[in-house]
Amino acid sequence: MSAGAARTLIGIVGPPGAGKSTVAEALVRQLGPDAVLVPMDGFHLSNEVLGALGRADRKGAADTFDADGYLALLRRLRDQTDEVVYAPTFRRDIEEPIGSSIPVPRSTPIVVTEGNYLLLDSHPWKFVRDLLDTTWYLEVAEEVRLDRLVARHVAFGRTPDAARAWAQGSDQANAAVIAESRRCADLLVHLAPSD
Repeated sequence: MSAGAARTLIGIVGPPGAGKSTVAEALVRQLGPDAVLVPMDGFHLSNEVLGALGRADRKGAADTFDADGYLALLRRLRDQTDEVVYAPTFRRDIEEPIGSSIPVPRSTPIVVTEGNYLLLDSHPWKFVRDLLDTTWYLEVAEEVRLDRLVARHVAFGRTPDAARAWAQGSDQANAAVIAESRRCADLLVHLAPSD
């Protein structure tokens, strides 16, 4: 891509455990230095804030993210006026967002972003879609998705029972909301269990 060319923003959407991070990371790896991954999860509210709001039991719901902050970042990435934009990431090992950890130089032609709510039709999420050039909705068999979630939660310290309860509770409630947005995607991607 030539200097000053418009940047392409690709959004990868799906419910928890669909494989968004895996697909986004693979895509960025294939694209090489022309692409960078900016996860929506970097905009999780901190555990301290969630506790103060009484929302810790629903972490991952649409209202437990700084959606306006995410929109502001996408606008900066779209505008390409800053020499470098620093995006946050999310560390599962500590279950917290980490600010300013992903540098996105102005010259980077492709930004891949992934998250649950890129196609949500409620305020302020409804403005995300207009900032993306294309959106891909990932689908995987429900049993596979739930198994992945339980395994992820166990890997990061929950007991198997607690992991299952969270996957079937908060994660599943979020998945139902996210599934309603699939019709808005530009592309539906059906993943086999080994994908």
